[in-house]
Amino acid sequence: MSDFIKTVLFTDDQGVARFKTEAVALNEGKPQARLSALMSSSGFQLRESPVGFRSEFHCTEAPQWVFILQGQMEIGLQDGSVRVFEAGQHFYSADLLPAGQTFDPKVHGHCSRQLGDQPLQTLFVCG
Repeated sequence: MSDFIKTVLFTDDQGVARFKTEAVALNEGKPQARLSALMSSSGFQLRESPVGFRSEFHCTEAPQWVFILQGQMEIGLQDGSVRVFEAGQHFYSADLLPAGQTFDPKVHGHCSRQLGDQPLQTLFVCG
């Protein structure tokens, strides 16, 4: 059996966004087409961000898968680290504002921006 590697953007115990990876077991299906267990979702959205798009720091409102369909998306964290996701790549965004806290753009969340000369097209699948 093999695993699907899931990149997760999450909030740590101090309320700071971080990245980690998790394995998702592919133990269903057939040898030529391994499947994970069925996961639920509540819907999806498509988004196009123009060349030059850049967001302010923010938290994810609800956990969601983010699939890059076209272009490149850079995710920046408060510690200065960045990751770039290209067409065909994905991550699971779950960096929620900790319960009882007021959003502080110097502490919480992540920022994102479009890179390159193509508009950024993404698919958000809500969990």
